[in-house]
Amino acid sequence: MATNGLPILEFITRNYKNFNSRATRDATFAYWDHVRAGGRMYWAVAGAMSSAQLGITLAPAIRAGLIHGLSVTGANLEESLFRLVAHHGYKDFPEYRYFTKQDDTKILQQRMRRVTDTSIPEDEAFRAVEKILVPMWQDATKKGQRRFWHEYFYELVLKLSAKHYQGDPDDCWLLAAAKKNLPIVVPGHEDSTFGNIFASHVKLSECSASIVKSGIEYMVQLYEDYGGLSKGKGIGFFQIGGGIAGDFPICVVPSIKYDLEQPVKPWAYFCQISDSTTSYGSYSGATPNEKITWDKLTEKTPMFVIESDATIVAPLILSALLECQQSQKAANALIKQSRIEQKQSRAHSGR
Repeated sequence: MATNGLPILEFITRNYKNFNSRATRDATFAYWDHVRAGGRMYWAVAGAMSSAQLGITLAPAIRAGLIHGLSVTGANLEESLFRLVAHHGYKDFPEYRYFTKQDDTKILQQRMRRVTDTSIPEDEAFRAVEKILVPMWQDATKKGQRRFWHEYFYELVLKLSAKHYQGDPDDCWLLAAAKKNLPIVVPGHEDSTFGNIFASHVKLSECSASIVKSGIEYMVQLYEDYGGLSKGKGIGFFQIGGGIAGDFPICVVPSIKYDLEQPVKPWAYFCQISDSTTSYGSYSGATPNEKITWDKLTEKTPMFVIESDATIVAPLILSALLECQQSQKAANALIKQSRIEQKQSRAHSGR
């Protein structure tokens, strides 16, 4: 039983000894080492983590200054907003593994869009947000304004009144990020529900495609963001899943070095939570060592791969880090003792 106000951190140090649990423990310790020394951390979030309510721990971590930049899919961006405005309309389907095609057709007829074991309500989420966002696009078209994809969502979530909330605003990572004006990129934002909705309004000549800055412009902005974030102790990279959310931002380092031909610090830390196995040409399953050959990481970069479910692991890590920040002296002592025990264990094994 924890006696020092660090129940999650103590649980990790006591129980997480081997395999993926060891990787989770070591990644957590190294993350805390980095940020308590003044370093920063950049998160790449793929999958449907917003629908899985990662915001419950991600939002407090943003507010606490444990996360300093984000790369997210367009789906994660909009689904954080959906959880805020349409939470009561969601339906869960814990028996989804046993569904037939007919069962899913019934869900379609209920105007629900299933995401594994939960579902997004068409009318309360997509259509409700559409009524606010489309006029913003149309106004930008009239005024000839151009903004990044996330900036429209930042403006929207900040101007929503409390009467629009169904979910807990403290659990909305988008709101937390918008309040801090956190640096963010949304690569491949066209591949999202609102990306499709935007395309339809462009096709109907109701909006101009030029009001949304391109992915190339996101990378140009990331050059600037990385330069600021990597000062001092540098910035680490914490990745959930794979795909474009991870590959796009991590490439900023070799691009600055080789394409801009400017000096740049490598990423100062790397951790990936993924259940993707290594396969031919897979970015999601690529080991960190492969990234050394692309000059994204170096042989001295602390590297961790946690082959597990991010919906289980990420909240644990974030909760432990929040404890560390709230009780720094006790956390540092606990981590130090754990490392002493690790060294003793290795000495006894003769390695």
